[in-house]
Amino acid sequence: MIESAVAGVAAPAAHPQPTPALIDRFGRHVTYVRLSVTDRCDFRCVYCMAEEMHFLPRAQVLTLEELAEVGRAFVELGVRKIRLTGGEPLVRRDVLQLFEDLGRLPQLKELVLTTNGSQLERLAAPLRAAGVARINVSLDSLRPERFRRITRVGELDAVLRGIRAAQAAGFARIKLNAVILKHRNEDEVVDLARFAIGNGFDISYIEEMPLGVIGDHDRAAAYYSSDAIRRDLERHFELVATTETTGGPSKYYRVPGTASRIGFISPHSHNFCGDCNRVRVSAEGRLLLCLGQEHSVDLRHVLRAHPGERERLKQAIVEAMQIKPKGHDFDLRAQPVIMRHMNMTGG
Repeated sequence: MIESAVAGVAAPAAHPQPTPALIDRFGRHVTYVRLSVTDRCDFRCVYCMAEEMHFLPRAQVLTLEELAEVGRAFVELGVRKIRLTGGEPLVRRDVLQLFEDLGRLPQLKELVLTTNGSQLERLAAPLRAAGVARINVSLDSLRPERFRRITRVGELDAVLRGIRAAQAAGFARIKLNAVILKHRNEDEVVDLARFAIGNGFDISYIEEMPLGVIGDHDRAAAYYSSDAIRRDLERHFELVATTETTGGPSKYYRVPGTASRIGFISPHSHNFCGDCNRVRVSAEGRLLLCLGQEHSVDLRHVLRAHPGERERLKQAIVEAMQIKPKGHDFDLRAQPVIMRHMNMTGG
């Protein structure tokens, strides 16, 4: 113990240094990180991937221990919500260990998951036990043959069984995510809403993100706006705008007399960048500061060059806030300027 230089006077107690907040140049406070655990997926959805994909070599992907360390660093910097994504996160071997490690962090308010649902039948209960609070399940069609065409390989019945398993496991909220494409599934907007409402789920309709070269369709020709979707829904439901949020980009409406919320994620028609509170970490450890820009920092290098030095990792994250851009520049009429596919970006 260090004694005071003045006899008989106790040394003043050291004051802890305040944790640096993750605030970017535009005053936006980052409290939410989407952590991709793999770029691999057991589906090949037409809006997410090319039919033939080359995935990262294992050595380039963060280990589960490294992913947990990144999660701890973000939480110590004030992040209160972590979403695990992919690719399909549940195809990664031993991934439950990561959920358990993150679920034990006392400052973390929400550990959530985005999944295609293919593995939920066997993993829903263990995920709930690990501390996952909410699940988002991608569901673009309720018609088996159409579901297979959109996912290229997916089986609708397996996903529906997974959703039922998640219900049985007792998750507080289950939300469906539907990417709507003209001439593909826009005629199911109302059916998907009825399915969600009938089961007490939330649902968000998503405008396609122009990431990577997909080759399956012309994104401009397939674009179906949130405004068009809302008009379709309003012919059948009363939609009441709400200020409720789950911390992400969805703008929600309530359907009176039901427990369901209907959300819209509208990167083209209603840009959501102004109040962005989130960043992404790709499976290879790139801290992506924007969904639609390439500004990034290599956290894998920091982790592997300085193992065990969490303060150095945290400093790299804090400094990265200074290159977070104001927003994306999506243009469906142009060739993609972001060549990474959505599975590389982290759902």
